[in-house]
Amino acid sequence: MDETSELIQQRIRKLEDLRKNGIDPYPNDFRVTHTSRDLHETFDSLSDEELKSGGETFCLAGRIMAIRDFGKASFIQIQDRKGRIQAYLQRDIVGESAFQLFKTFDIGDFIGLEGKIFRTKTRELTLQVQRFRLLVKSLRPLPEKWHGLTDIEARYRQRYLDLIANPKVKEIFLTRIKAIQKIRDFFTQRDFIEVETPMLHPIPGGATAKPFKTHHNALDMELYMRVAPELFLKRLVIGGLERIFEINRCFRNEGISTQHNPEFTMLEFYQSYATYEDMIKMTEELLCSMIKEIHGGLRFTYQGKELDFTPPWRRIRFNDSLLEYGKVDPAILKDPSKAIEVAKKLGLEMQKGTSHGRALADLFKEMVEPQLLQPAFVIQYPTEVSPLSRRNGNDPEVADRFELFIAGREIANGFSELNDPVDQRERFVQQMKERGDEADAVLTLDEDFLRALEFGMPPTAGEGIGIDRWVMLLTDAPSIRDVIFFPLLRMEK
Repeated sequence: MDETSELIQQRIRKLEDLRKNGIDPYPNDFRVTHTSRDLHETFDSLSDEELKSGGETFCLAGRIMAIRDFGKASFIQIQDRKGRIQAYLQRDIVGESAFQLFKTFDIGDFIGLEGKIFRTKTRELTLQVQRFRLLVKSLRPLPEKWHGLTDIEARYRQRYLDLIANPKVKEIFLTRIKAIQKIRDFFTQRDFIEVETPMLHPIPGGATAKPFKTHHNALDMELYMRVAPELFLKRLVIGGLERIFEINRCFRNEGISTQHNPEFTMLEFYQSYATYEDMIKMTEELLCSMIKEIHGGLRFTYQGKELDFTPPWRRIRFNDSLLEYGKVDPAILKDPSKAIEVAKKLGLEMQKGTSHGRALADLFKEMVEPQLLQPAFVIQYPTEVSPLSRRNGNDPEVADRFELFIAGREIANGFSELNDPVDQRERFVQQMKERGDEADAVLTLDEDFLRALEFGMPPTAGEGIGIDRWVMLLTDAPSIRDVIFFPLLRMEK
């Protein structure tokens, strides 16, 4: 039997002894009046005399994180949702039988405490315990060296232990929650309404990504986990909801990397009588407001590189970015064969019938995207790779579309929406032809969406922002798995 198994058996025996002695190891009637932070915020700044003059008692509860035994007394550290605080249990105060009971407690157990505040000789704010109760008997010991674990996958797989042992991990997720709340506040203040659209789609659409497939037994029909909510959100705009947003999950049956998880969180929003220029301005306002609240200014460091978000952020045309960063021959911008030739030389796979726009987009991803460190809006993408975007009025070969790049990765994608149903049908058909040779292509025309569009959609602009990637930047996280509570992992063997 290994050491961990023996410790578990010891704790199980303690559990049995508690029950034999009439003690419930899992009660649910202890009432908490204060958190660790409440006590620190109230008493940290008070003098010893001021602490002694107060007679108030406090009830708090948490997980035991450390025990120091001094025979007739013990110091413990407990951790609750707001942090940690020290407590002092003295045999002469809690009583002999209670103190002997406490001696059976282990690190990891939950305890309820009632007592008064004082400060030790080492100046640490401490709860002088008068009464206590065991609230939960922990049967598995916490890893002693959790802070030093190099097995990143173990931390992702057992996120509960990661959160218990590493306060910085908890702060990452609190920042994520704070950012999402900021998004909701930002849009509701601008007369947007939050909506929910289906996650099970009869036809995958809104993005060119491989979907997850499932089957509904009662209806005997195949369904797809949504790759994007766009087409359903546009239906709502057609229905008269002129300003809407949704924060919810999308699913793409593709690779896993530091920037990709099959299940991810997306913000999408749409505003009627607006253009992609309005989306750019709104994006700057939204993201800057979050940065100021979380970092206190418009500059912070991500993975050792300083990012400056002082607006206005740079704008650069798609074609110009290829010339500036990719140092390509300008001829590839006009000659599809030359663009494909350059792509093949770089080792990029070009499918049969690859369009000029697709070849340029692949070159952009390879040659330009990694170099876009500071926030930059790349505008006027090829229409061929923007099937839902409005054509530019002066140059129909490009779309009124932008993508926002920060730290070499795409954060947002927005455009003036295509609301011409005839043009939209032609684009869908062309998109199907281009993907026809792909073995995993789902080639179905969304006739219901086209029908809705024929009733008329007002001039509208929309945008999607990847919440996970954005939180990665805000929290200096190197991997998307660091900002998702439970990232997808292979099953344990």
